Amino acid sequence: MRLISGSAGGRRLDTPAGRGTRPTSERTREALFSSLVSWCGSLEGSSFLDLYAGSGAVGLEAASRGATRVTLVERDARAARTIRSNVAALAATGVEVVEASVERFLSAAPTPYALVFVDPPYAHPVAGTLAALTGGWLAADAVVCVERASRDAALAWPEGIDALRSRRYGDSTLWYGRAS
Repeated sequence: MRLISGSAGGRRLDTPAGRGTRPTSERTREALFSSLVSWCGSLEGSSFLDLYAGSGAVGLEAASRGATRVTLVERDARAARTIRSNVAALAATGVEVVEASVERFLSAAPTPYALVFVDPPYAHPVAGTLAALTGGWLAADAVVCVERASRDAALAWPEGIDALRSRRYGDSTLWYGRAS
């Protein structure tokens, strides 16, 4: 796996061993960031929250493209170590790795983010996570993207997040919403 663009574009990333994580494909990440740049302009100076971070590829791609505050939340200790290793190898600044469950992280005092990526295991429900985000975690006009299995039913956005669109990329679908 490699970063696609930005200051660390082309650099390879380690991924956690085993089948416990499902890294977002390069094609899907390229589409995600093309959409974000289309809606938000440059990611320069933005804040980015990556929930269920896995290898950290999505959050590190945001940092490579200019996000200055990136938080990667991952509960699996092995995956969190891999993320920290990737952050060190890239000498990425402004990147924080939080080893905790997403539920525990979101129960803390909120700090608003402009961009949020939510990619739990496909069997994991997202309704509670999305509802928690509306409790102060989203900056004005924040964009939220959720990656789900394409076979799943349509995503139901909670009050406070308006649906923008969805796009299918093979087995994965990206669902986009904006804080209202």
